[in-house]
Amino acid sequence: MLDVRLIRTDFEGVRAALTRRADPTILEQLDHASSLDGRLREIIAERDGARRKVNEFSKTVGRLRTAGDTAAAQAAMATSREFGETERGLTAEHDEVSEALRQVLLRIPNLAHPDVPDGTGEGDNPLVKGPVNMPDAFADHQRVPHWETATALGILDNERAAKISGSMFTMQRGLGATLARALCQLALDNNADAFEEIRPPTLVTTATLTATGQLPKFADDAFAIERDDLWLIPTAEVPLTSLYAGEILDEAALPALLMAHTSCFRREAGSAGRDTRGMLRTHEFDKVEILAVALPEQAPALLAEMTARAERTIASLGLPYRIIEICTGDLGQSHHRSFDIEVFAPGTDCWLEVSSVSWFSDYQARRADIRFRRRGKSGTEIAHTLNGSALAVPRVWAAIIENFRQPDASVTIPDVLVPYMRGATSIAPR
Repeated sequence: MLDVRLIRTDFEGVRAALTRRADPTILEQLDHASSLDGRLREIIAERDGARRKVNEFSKTVGRLRTAGDTAAAQAAMATSREFGETERGLTAEHDEVSEALRQVLLRIPNLAHPDVPDGTGEGDNPLVKGPVNMPDAFADHQRVPHWETATALGILDNERAAKISGSMFTMQRGLGATLARALCQLALDNNADAFEEIRPPTLVTTATLTATGQLPKFADDAFAIERDDLWLIPTAEVPLTSLYAGEILDEAALPALLMAHTSCFRREAGSAGRDTRGMLRTHEFDKVEILAVALPEQAPALLAEMTARAERTIASLGLPYRIIEICTGDLGQSHHRSFDIEVFAPGTDCWLEVSSVSWFSDYQARRADIRFRRRGKSGTEIAHTLNGSALAVPRVWAAIIENFRQPDASVTIPDVLVPYMRGATSIAPR
C-alpha cells in the first residue's frame, strides 16, 4: 500500500501520479484517505489532550486529599472521570477510523514509475521488442485451434476434466501431460543458476493474500476455503512474497532471489463472454514464478534481468513472440512498472500473454512489513519486490501445439524440450 505519510506531505504529487491511471474512482479513494487521515490526527490530538487532563486531575485529587479538602477532591475526581470517558470514546473512534483508513489504502493502487507510458487501456500498451521468430505466413495446417489438434491426438481431455471438477478445468494426458511438466522443468533449470527453488504451500491465509494486493480488491477471482480462512494461491508470487513477512533483513542478504513451481487457481470471474475453450482460460494451471526481494537501488536492474530471463526461455522454444510495456491505464494494482511477453498462436489467430514481469516498488513489502537494515545505519527501510512468470503452462502449451503442428496432424516437440520428454521428439496421431 502507499505510505500515508507520502499522501500527507505530497498530496498533490500523489494525486498527479494516480491521475495517470485514468480511473476517477481512484482519486475519490485518495480524497477519502486524506480526509480519514486528517480526522485521525485530530482524534489523536484530542485523545492526548484528554489523557493529559486525566493525569493532571489525578494529581490534583492527591494534593486535595492531602490537604484535607474532601469536597474539592471529589469534584476533581468527577472531572477526571469525565475526561476519562472522553478519552475512551476517542480511543474507540481512533480504532474505527484507523481501520477505515487501512481499508481505503488497501484499495488505492501503486504509483506508476515516471517512465511508464501513459494510456487508458491495453490498446495503448506500446511494443518494445518484436515480433521475433514471426514467419511471413503460417501454413493451413498451423491454423487449427490447439483444442482440436490436442483432442484428436488424445493429449487433452477436457470433457473428463469437466466430469471430475466442472467447467473450465483441463486435463492433459500422455505426452500432453509430459509436455506440461517439461515446460516447468525447463523454466526451473533456466533460472537455477541464481534463484533458490522453493516449494511453498498452496493454501495461504487472508493476510498472505492481502500482502500482494489480491485482497481485498480481487476476492471474487480467488478460491476461498471459508471454513479454515484459507485461500488457494492464484500464483506462487503470493507465498513467496510473504516468505519474509514481518522480518528485518540484513542489507547484505539482498537481493533474495526465489523461484517456485506450483499449481495456480483462479476463478476467472471476468471471463464471461470470452473464449474459454482449450487451455486459454482455466481455473487451475501450473506455473513457474521467479521473485526478488531487493534494495530499492537494485530493483531497476533486476526488472531488466528478470524480463530477459523470461524472454530467453520463450525464445528457446522457437515460438513467435513480442514484448510490450504495460501503460498506466492497464497497470495492475500493485505494479510500479511491468512488461508482458506474448506469443502468437496461429490456430486461434491471436497474441497470448505468457509472462508478466513486474516491479512493485515498496507497495507489497509495506503490506507484508518486509524491512531491511543498512550496515552502519540506525532504523530500517521498506524493501522492494519484483516477480515474473518464468513460464506459465497453458498458453505456451497451446502455442506449441498450434505453431509446431505438421501436415500429418502430428506436433513436433521443440528441441530444447526433448531431453525432458523421455525421448519423444513428436506427438503423433494414434
